[in-house]
Amino acid sequence: MFTVDLHAHTRFFHGFGAEPTRYDPVGARLLALWGRRSGLDGVALTNHDYYRPFHGVPGRPQFVPGIEVTTTAGHLLVVGPDPPRRTVPGERTPEAVVSQAHDNGCAAIVAHPYRRSRVRESEAAFDAVEINGKHPENAERVRELAESLGVPVVGGSDAHFPFEVGRTVTRIEATELTPESVVTAIQEGAVEVAVRRSPLDELARTGYEYTHRYL
Repeated sequence: MFTVDLHAHTRFFHGFGAEPTRYDPVGARLLALWGRRSGLDGVALTNHDYYRPFHGVPGRPQFVPGIEVTTTAGHLLVVGPDPPRRTVPGERTPEAVVSQAHDNGCAAIVAHPYRRSRVRESEAAFDAVEINGKHPENAERVRELAESLGVPVVGGSDAHFPFEVGRTVTRIEATELTPESVVTAIQEGAVEVAVRRSPLDELARTGYEYTHRYL
């Protein structure tokens, strides 16, 4: 079994208006260092509407390719061997994004389904719904949603600071950790979620909300 954070960003101010995330290799290295400290086997780099391969950190955690796509109804995570390299925020429907993800051998996950999102109401055949590290209080609602839709629950920290990585994770049943094995485990439901909270998480959450409200 492998412990993977399926939702992490490489920089704090990850988007301005309709501009996609600028790639930050320093942020990726910091995520890797903190992920190693947290005992993670893998971290999915899911920047907003932008993906670029990164192989600059040897050993654990392994980076899993991914992107957080801004659809017409909210955010979808696409993880796997071949996510889109760039998407236009708000241009594509959830159905179109999920279809492309499956065509490319990737899994599609509803990110933070109860925060500024209507993706859960779409007809898209997504593979899982996320318990998001920013809002663990929604965990029970997410589990109920997943049960009603017949899909598994996965976890991701939605880290915007390195020390946030690993606060919510997905434990994946697989014999090896590859992008393909992550997709297979999600689609087969061979996953479970663990939520880790600390006083530092609450402090980070307060700072994040203040910054995005007033700065």
